[in-house]
Amino acid sequence: MSFKLSTRARYALRMMLDIARNGGESEPVSLSGVSERTRVSRGYLEQLAIVLRNHNLLRGVLGKQGGYRLARPAQEITLREVVEASIGPIAILDCVLEPDHCAQSEACECRFLYLLINHRVVQVFEDYSLADLIRPGWAATVKRALEEGDTLVLPKVAEGKTG
Repeated sequence: MSFKLSTRARYALRMMLDIARNGGESEPVSLSGVSERTRVSRGYLEQLAIVLRNHNLLRGVLGKQGGYRLARPAQEITLREVVEASIGPIAILDCVLEPDHCAQSEACECRFLYLLINHRVVQVFEDYSLADLIRPGWAATVKRALEEGDTLVLPKVAEGKTG
């Protein structure tokens, strides 16, 4: 078994990135267009849109040219907000958030390791915004940094610099 992000969280990220890239907070983006570009069904996107709107990440725009736009600038919306809006708190294991889920929690020699791993996963989602991921060249820069073993020089738009 591997740790993995749920389909719901991945699709929410894809949807928000598409809206950020194609309209941002100014122009509404149709769910039909998002569906075509992301290959996620419109029905599924409609469900996600309700959740993301309820978490003040999206705004609906009525009318013929309506759709959805970001509720705030892309650089102000963290990936953590999107993931947690779609699936709830991030936890690699149940015992991370609720120790009572495991009878061995108090004696577990690995629990603090799991807490540390979870903290770092959450921190990565917190450190990056939608604007970071849609920035031209971001993926190539990250790929290069990871290949070189240098994860400390990943670009962040919010800081306006690398690192």
